[in-house]
Amino acid sequence: MPRPDNALSEMQKLVGILTLEKIEENLFRGRSPDSSWQRVFGGQVIAQALAAANQTVVEDRFVHSLHSYFLRPGDPTVPILYEVERIRDGGSFTTRRVVGIQHGKPIFTLSASYQVDEAGLSHQVEMPDIPLPEDLPRPEELYETYLEDAPEHVRRFWLRERPVEILPVSMEHYVSDKPLPPVQHIWFKANGQVPEERAIKSAVLAYLSDLTLLDTTLFPHGMSIFDRSIQGASLDHAMWFHATPDFDEWLLYTQDSPFSGGARGLSRGSIFSRSGRLIASTAQEGLIRKRATD
Repeated sequence: MPRPDNALSEMQKLVGILTLEKIEENLFRGRSPDSSWQRVFGGQVIAQALAAANQTVVEDRFVHSLHSYFLRPGDPTVPILYEVERIRDGGSFTTRRVVGIQHGKPIFTLSASYQVDEAGLSHQVEMPDIPLPEDLPRPEELYETYLEDAPEHVRRFWLRERPVEILPVSMEHYVSDKPLPPVQHIWFKANGQVPEERAIKSAVLAYLSDLTLLDTTLFPHGMSIFDRSIQGASLDHAMWFHATPDFDEWLLYTQDSPFSGGARGLSRGSIFSRSGRLIASTAQEGLIRKRATD
């Protein structure tokens, strides 16, 4: 007898959200979790669109990159339809295009490329030399230190249960209004079991890749994404998959922002295994517009 939904781990709930209903050939339906959010989390739409594309690709090909655009805010109260277009099935590469639809309008587009596993030349950048998870305060200690006087909506975001345990190296930008370098490092680990299938692991990693990325663009301005004077939203998101993650171990998400201007900010990210292997690279541009004041 299946367990009730409230008995599932947060990661199991996420895997359930990423398990789409097939309506027709190349057409899938995804739901959003019950929450107080007014719009769908961007990482959820990226991951569900990738999960839809994954279902149309033969088993020996795995995603190596995706490029996506957010067109409209997602409505969490209604399902999202994902329509997959089979662009190409070549000798070693496969290409898919996905459109997410709500209320009869596209809200999101994604293009993904897949490849058979091949050997080749290999190099990677070094993982930053930062404290390991066991050398940092536990999350509850970190939150108590930095969030004691934080606004309620900031505390609510960080203290809620989520599919991963998040351990930032620093949370200074939430309690300081001074300009800080546009760099942050965050350790994360699955809060529950992730299935071994590579397609599912890629979708889970895509979901997590949207966490905190846009926030980095505001560090040099003495602000955070929770600042009420900022209108922030993801505009696009790109990701390159280099290796399969082990979600039972801590992963490091290191992020930086090389530019902001024109009401937009650009962030880049690298996800490393605990041992220093580069798992994935990300890039995102987001809206960081100052709200009009009276």
